[in-house]
Amino acid sequence: MSTLEELQSVIDKSKRIVFFGGAGVSTESGIPDFRSVDGLYNQKYDYPPEQILSHTFFVHKTSEFFRFYRDKMLCLDKKPNKAHYKLAELEKAGKLSAVVTQNIDGLHQAAGSKRVYELHGSVLRNYCTKCGRFYDAEFIKNSVDIPKCTCGGIIKPDVVLYEEGLDDSTVTGAVNAISKADTLIIAGTSLTVYPAAGFIRYFGGDNLVLINRDPTPMDKNANLVFHEKVGELLDKITVNI
Repeated sequence: MSTLEELQSVIDKSKRIVFFGGAGVSTESGIPDFRSVDGLYNQKYDYPPEQILSHTFFVHKTSEFFRFYRDKMLCLDKKPNKAHYKLAELEKAGKLSAVVTQNIDGLHQAAGSKRVYELHGSVLRNYCTKCGRFYDAEFIKNSVDIPKCTCGGIIKPDVVLYEEGLDDSTVTGAVNAISKADTLIIAGTSLTVYPAAGFIRYFGGDNLVLINRDPTPMDKNANLVFHEKVGELLDKITVNI
């Protein structure tokens, strides 16, 4: 297993770090992931979460979609953890050029990160499917049954559901950042969710760092591998300009 000193050395030498994060980055803030033993996919509902979080389900069983969504996806009381704050510090110091995240909680921005590519959208943004008017997450949380716009249209969270494509501009920005990075830190992801996991193939830099509680298919390709909690590890890093 790699050492903290090796990671510190890589970060010290890097000028264009990109951080690619998954659910494991937010679990330390108390937000459940999807695929672990305690994750959402292993909890019992009338329908599997994969089905509930699909475009088809949203269209045909909208009321049940929002019942699950309010209960399990709106974690508005959660705060950024040590990983989020360290990444914001690295960006401010000019070391980190972008965060590419599969998470939809907005915690990177809450910690101070400016350039964040949210591959799967954000619960903090919601739009009327009829007129496009914006609504915040508190409106969705406090609404009853199916949230409706003043125009009568259904309000949809700006999150990418199953059967939906990723936002083109977000994809372009993320791929561009990864392709220009000298170091790519992949953290808190099993690298099994596509198309997001496929983004790492655009990396051609010097250092590939993997931080995940469990082994991933990419461990053998990485320069450094850590099977640790993301926040606990990154908190030990000193940001040297």
